[in-house]
Amino acid sequence: MTMLLSVEHIDAYYGHIHALDDISFTVNKGEVVTLLGANGAGKTTTLRTITGLLNPNRGQIEFQGRKIHHLQTESIVRMGISLVPEGRRLFPELTVFENLEMGSFFRKDKLKVKEDLKKVFEYFPLLEERKKQVASTLSGGEQQMLAISRGLMSNPQLLLLDEPSLGLAPLIVEEIFQIIERISNEGTTLLLVEQNAIMALSVSSYGHIIENGKIVMSDSCENLVGNEKVKASYLGMDESGIEGGDEEGMQRGNG
Repeated sequence: MTMLLSVEHIDAYYGHIHALDDISFTVNKGEVVTLLGANGAGKTTTLRTITGLLNPNRGQIEFQGRKIHHLQTESIVRMGISLVPEGRRLFPELTVFENLEMGSFFRKDKLKVKEDLKKVFEYFPLLEERKKQVASTLSGGEQQMLAISRGLMSNPQLLLLDEPSLGLAPLIVEEIFQIIERISNEGTTLLLVEQNAIMALSVSSYGHIIENGKIVMSDSCENLVGNEKVKASYLGMDESGIEGGDEEGMQRGNG
């Protein structure tokens, strides 16, 4: 497989807080890779560092063979990385259509932009019905659909999704993950941070567990699902495989 993203020995700080400690992993073209861990473990910080929102103090990040850890966010987006941030971060007073236009702001290929707009409306038909509606009046699920669609409108080679299920009802979460799987199957590479470990592992090929800014476990998602420690700490199961067997682990796994 062709390596798309390489993160090598990254250290990053917030002031005096050592947020990332020697983080290394790769994402191959066509993969869905997931980052799991408790709140504050370093998952979102990893995405922020990849996209240039936080500068690493050590290490390097390469995308399609080019070093990007010294670049500004705008340049990284133009290269083909798009972040759908936690909390959606829409333009609340703009319409659905205007938010989607903002996603394609840097693009010059107007014909392809129209094709991609048609594609996101195929993913989320509700957005086409509400394209003239102001974003702040959408439901939480509809706003998440719009946030993902806006990310796709930049035509990314790599889409970073930060907690796409956060605060959503179970039925909406299932719908969101069905679309995530479809996006992957149609050729977009994904790096996923997700509180719902079961859903994340179900659509991913490989996973990394982050604790206190360090990657402490990496394996195929199939093996992670079968790992007793992962079951207890992140999937809410005890060693017998009974869901809800470790309440403290459930709480840790919600980060």
